[in-house]
Amino acid sequence: MSDDTVLPFGFPAVCRKKVVAAFDGGRITSDGGVMLLAAAERRIGIAARLAALIADPRNPALVTHSVADILRARMLAIACGYEDADDLDHLRTDPGFKLACGRLPDSGVDLCSQPTVSRWENMPSLREVIGLTYALVDIYCASYKRPPAAVTLDIDDTVDVVHGHQQLALFNAHYDERCFQPIHVYDTAASRPVTMLLRPGKTPSGAEIRSHLRRLLRRIRRHWPNTRLTIRGDGHYGRPEVMAWCEANDISYIFGLPGNAVLDRLVEPAADDVRVRRAEAQAPVLRRYAETRYGAKSWRCERRVAARIEATTLGLDIRYVVTNLPQGSAEWLYDTIYCARGQAENLIKLHKTQLASDRTSCRSPLANQVRLVLHTGAYWLMLSLRDAIAKPHALATAEFTTLRMRLLKIAARITETATRVRIAFAAACPKADLFRRIAVSLQPAAP
Repeated sequence: MSDDTVLPFGFPAVCRKKVVAAFDGGRITSDGGVMLLAAAERRIGIAARLAALIADPRNPALVTHSVADILRARMLAIACGYEDADDLDHLRTDPGFKLACGRLPDSGVDLCSQPTVSRWENMPSLREVIGLTYALVDIYCASYKRPPAAVTLDIDDTVDVVHGHQQLALFNAHYDERCFQPIHVYDTAASRPVTMLLRPGKTPSGAEIRSHLRRLLRRIRRHWPNTRLTIRGDGHYGRPEVMAWCEANDISYIFGLPGNAVLDRLVEPAADDVRVRRAEAQAPVLRRYAETRYGAKSWRCERRVAARIEATTLGLDIRYVVTNLPQGSAEWLYDTIYCARGQAENLIKLHKTQLASDRTSCRSPLANQVRLVLHTGAYWLMLSLRDAIAKPHALATAEFTTLRMRLLKIAARITETATRVRIAFAAACPKADLFRRIAVSLQPAAP
């Protein structure tokens, strides 16, 4: 701590008493809730799982920070809102983070510094980075106690603006930015991340999407050979190559479908009926659904298309989806099945904005993919913390920033003695009872 930091400073007087302050309170952490994240990490074992996939050429006798320790510290810092590796230069001595990483707060060795973290972000080879990415899929599958009967996976991409000359960065005219456009895949019903893939800043082609899905679903099939899989995405994922591959491999799909004159003509009788009914009822809006068979020139066959037709005082709006699901009405397909993919966009926001996974500022695409993996690991920690909250509680569905503010950013004084370490949390903590219940629920079961 610098001399300037410990110098006292003042605030306006209160009740004619002088208010003086200084950063000299001793071994206090402002992130006492990191202990909850540490308990979640021990339950998942994500740091050890990822570290086992990275070769360590160092002499074991001279190692101070194992790869698992480095990855664990980085993910805990990200989850607590410290997205830059530079932050670890200060957090490495924080008693809360040291204790969360399995080191004694006073007598234990300090955590790794920023150069160590950056070195290991750039260390993995291409083969190892591929293994780390597959490990995300394995972690997702292991999050289920038994193979589910069916899951729906949402696939989408998001803009990741760059501010340098990173490899794979391209200028995207739609966003008017140089960017990456990583692909995110989620199990939206459970809010669980499946995998994240760094890729160039352009719309993926049908062949590229097919390749990604083939590798992803092959990995999932290793764990769940009998689970019914459904892929859901917006219009630019409904490519002929993707739909044909899904049909050939017994994979269900539902994708958005851009409208055209042929589709509009096929649903014109239903659309005209909606227009007339709205006008007769003088309603501000009227919505109906229709179904048809449609085959584009680039398709090898006709496919089932559902249409959502909405008439308003401003005119007619028609949206289409294409699917190989044989059951259900057009209304069920669009409103219940397809529109649920909107939740995936909220999960991307959690990942990108609340865990800052768009901080892909390394020059190497391999290092940036490692960062995506680490931020996904932090996502798992925050999700495990939220899942430990009883469902009736308001925080059981809270966003990560809310959880961070209410449960992680809690002051605590940590004291190490000869026989124990005592954590004294802030007595005025509003969520003390909830904090205690979560800590108990995340403890490992007795042998």
